[in-house]
Amino acid sequence: MTHLAVSAIGVDRPGIVAAVTGVLVERGCNLEDSSMSILRGRFAMMLVVSNPTGADAQTLETALVAATTGMELLVMVRAIDDEVPRSPEGDAWAVSVYGADQLGLVHQVAQLLADEGVNVVDLTTHVIGDEARPVYAMLVDVTIPPSTDSTVVVDRLHTLAAKLGLSCSARPIEPDIL
Repeated sequence: MTHLAVSAIGVDRPGIVAAVTGVLVERGCNLEDSSMSILRGRFAMMLVVSNPTGADAQTLETALVAATTGMELLVMVRAIDDEVPRSPEGDAWAVSVYGADQLGLVHQVAQLLADEGVNVVDLTTHVIGDEARPVYAMLVDVTIPPSTDSTVVVDRLHTLAAKLGLSCSARPIEPDIL
């Protein structure tokens, strides 16, 4: 069985998810992994779908574009190499960083994690609070490899946060059963 990556971005409006998933169902594609979010009034989705019929990516993309006409979506479908290994093994951790927005903040945290061999699994940022006192919030789910000392990673994160005048916390994530 092959898999396809489907992405779409556009102005948020009701019906986008229904239109996209309707095409997938019609084509026999099963939605396996997904991430969907609204960012400043823009809807963004990333999907991984199974493709048991082996339909080519361009045909599915054409069908999705047709089904979402008038929704102002930019849609892209690409085949995924099923031989690519899944994300690295390790311990799941949640990292939260809060404080004043500053240029390069996400990069500095991401670079520190990369330097330690830590894999970023999910990263979300938002400006929260009111206009008079905005706070930048960064939430990062990571995988710390078994060969890496989590204490060292957390200490380095706290040191960086202190240098940047930010608040930082990190904790292991307990596996959830859906």
